[in-house]
Amino acid sequence: MWTALLAMALAIGASQIGGARPQSPQPGTIVWTLDRLDRVGGHAVTVLGAPRVVETDIGPAVEFDGARDGLQLDVNPLAGLDRFTIEVLFQPAAGGPEEQRFLHVEEATTGNRALLETRMLPGDAWCLDTFLRYGDASLPLLDRGAAHSAGRWHVVALTFDGKTMAHYVDGAREAAGEVAFRPLGPGRTSIGVRLNQVSWFKGRIRQVRFTPRAKEGRELHAGPDAPSPRRMTPRSSTPTAL
Repeated sequence: MWTALLAMALAIGASQIGGARPQSPQPGTIVWTLDRLDRVGGHAVTVLGAPRVVETDIGPAVEFDGARDGLQLDVNPLAGLDRFTIEVLFQPAAGGPEEQRFLHVEEATTGNRALLETRMLPGDAWCLDTFLRYGDASLPLLDRGAAHSAGRWHVVALTFDGKTMAHYVDGAREAAGEVAFRPLGPGRTSIGVRLNQVSWFKGRIRQVRFTPRAKEGRELHAGPDAPSPRRMTPRSSTPTAL
């Protein structure tokens, strides 16, 4: 079943995976499958440290060591978007740094940005921390009471609908708030570490998806290893790709 689901997900984003995308807004979704180190979504990659492509039970993924591994791209997939959803299929590892920026998208020269990170908690658990900034407007979202297990696959999502920012783990909305965020210009993306090479991520990332609209909770995926928390929207299947 996982093979069929993967084929379906890849077909939906085939045009984005196969070639480089310009930095202007696109009508469709951009899907980056991390199954190689030299290119991501058709874009050239600057490799930091020695991340590895590893085979997992849901397909190939890139593994980061939490100390010096990262992938950086001279592209901003959010450029020009006034609303969007970012989804990441990943597996945080136990024993990583307390603060880990696993996805950083930033406009060139301004510092305007979107960040997704984990905060490690006692007992090999983590919680999601997200951040949007545009000029003097900024908003962090963090709920330390929403703990998740390391060593399992999860899908995290950050949405912005033009007014409200929200984040989700495995389809469950955990935090939200209003922020005066505006469309970004061209810039850069860093995977596995912040762009300035601090706050390294320890774990595996299989796929990143950028959608040019704010998805609702019922549209968001749960990870293959996700439990069934009270807030989770029921799922009929668990994908191996977003």
